[in-house]
Amino acid sequence: MKKDAPLYEVRPISDLKDMLEQSRRLYADQTAFLVKDKRGEPYRAIPYSQYAADVDALGTAFADLGLVGGRIAILGEARYEWYVTYLATVNGTGVVVPLDKELPVQEIRTLLQRSYADAVVYSSSKKPEIDKIRADNPGVRHFICMEESTHPDDLSIAHLLDRGRSLLAAGNRDFLDAKIDPETMSILLFTSGTTAASKAVMLSHHNLSANLQGMCSMLYVGPEDVFLSVLPVHHTYECTCGFLCQIYRGATIAQCEGLRYIVQNMQESKVTIMLVVPLMLELFHRNIMKKAKATPEAAKKFHFAIGLTRTLRKVGIDLRRKLFHAVHDSFGGSLKMLISGGAAVDPNIMRDMQDLGIACVQGYGLTECAPILALNRDVYYKNNSAGLPLPGVDVRIIDADENGIGEIIGKGPNVMLGYYENEEATAEAIVDGYFHTGDLGYIDEDGFVIITGRKKNVIVTKNGKNIFPEEIEALLCRSPLISEALVSGSDSGDGDIEVVAEIFPDAEAVTARIGENPAPDALRALIQEEVTSVNHMLTTYKYIRRFTLRDTEFEKTTSKKIKRNYTQ
Repeated sequence: MKKDAPLYEVRPISDLKDMLEQSRRLYADQTAFLVKDKRGEPYRAIPYSQYAADVDALGTAFADLGLVGGRIAILGEARYEWYVTYLATVNGTGVVVPLDKELPVQEIRTLLQRSYADAVVYSSSKKPEIDKIRADNPGVRHFICMEESTHPDDLSIAHLLDRGRSLLAAGNRDFLDAKIDPETMSILLFTSGTTAASKAVMLSHHNLSANLQGMCSMLYVGPEDVFLSVLPVHHTYECTCGFLCQIYRGATIAQCEGLRYIVQNMQESKVTIMLVVPLMLELFHRNIMKKAKATPEAAKKFHFAIGLTRTLRKVGIDLRRKLFHAVHDSFGGSLKMLISGGAAVDPNIMRDMQDLGIACVQGYGLTECAPILALNRDVYYKNNSAGLPLPGVDVRIIDADENGIGEIIGKGPNVMLGYYENEEATAEAIVDGYFHTGDLGYIDEDGFVIITGRKKNVIVTKNGKNIFPEEIEALLCRSPLISEALVSGSDSGDGDIEVVAEIFPDAEAVTARIGENPAPDALRALIQEEVTSVNHMLTTYKYIRRFTLRDTEFEKTTSKKIKRNYTQ
């Protein structure tokens, strides 16, 4: 690794409109998007010149509808029309409000009301929800379908693109000449939680532009790269890092047909870089290791190859892609990097992927930070860390305990404007320009940010010891017999708090070990061995004193995080 490697050179951008105009000139004939008109069909390429022209046309049509200065919500899966709508809104129309397509209809209605949405651009897959909302209209003036609308009063993106092109041909420059104020709210994002508890984060062009330049100076992304979009695009992690970043750097975004088609789409698109969450990375890793160690002989060859490539790399010889070509071929043959975010990843999994010749790094971010605060570099990283602070971002630890662990706070041009219509929450979250993340951790001797857990999840014992559930959960989930785990504190009965765990076993691994449909006592004894093994890695006050087993997965957010019943 190269500790002192210079940052990658990135071109300055003043706002997202400036970014798109520059990319239009620089990458006009290169592919911006790979889309599928129908499931199962080959990818169709859309060049940067067409994407930029479509943004201009749709933005012009939005202006003609009287939406300048308005709020446009987007509800649907990641698809070309979503990406066009986003920049057509922020680059000269008004404020974009990306919504989680998995929300129930009542929550969607509430968020439309809270954001004062003037228009909703929706996918036909969300038509049932839109029809219910339409019956009790929360103030929306225009309903716009991404496909051909089946409702007589609704518009379609195709119709608006045609209208916009005609207006442009006639000399209309309302959208083209619109001035961007990079410091005002242009993006309104709702955090996870119930609609009453969720906060609305206000971001500006300046927030996003600074974040794009910072992250791309740390990780190389170029016009030769292809990203497969698999995460929810309404979330700022995917939107900033899996959409805007690619448009900024001239890369290609390939549409994913659904979770069942990820590997197939990786092969078809020849993906080079993917954004993932830990759950996906663990699944990739599990499948690779299952095939690699299918027989004792195969496992022996695999471990020999790993040891050989590690030794050769020390003298500058890298044979990983050659020796592990079957793994690379299964992912399309071009995958070079996986970037994980959303939660911590087991460092052992990351090292295994790196040993196979696939770079694997993780970053740390929050919606309020647009989203990246820290990021591991492709040339300098630590697998147990969330990364180094982005250039121009000051990350500090406050209220540290005797181990140097305290709350992580950050200050920089990426920090949000505040929470919409919630001055009290804003004043609590941003103090002297520093955003208080609510995460706990420390900064090591090399400047890497190490996260230990969430402030509101910490278990505090009677004698004041802090226990981080995430640490224990990570150790539990290293067992092949445990698929998911949730650790919390419980009253011990003597006035103290004890650590308890809820565990979802891995059915396939359990079956391989003790057969199908094991007796409850046999299953519990098997998992008890794993819990005992984890306890031996912990200090006494962190021991798991009790555990329960569950027969279904934990409920998760759309970003694949387990929902904790004691957090919002």
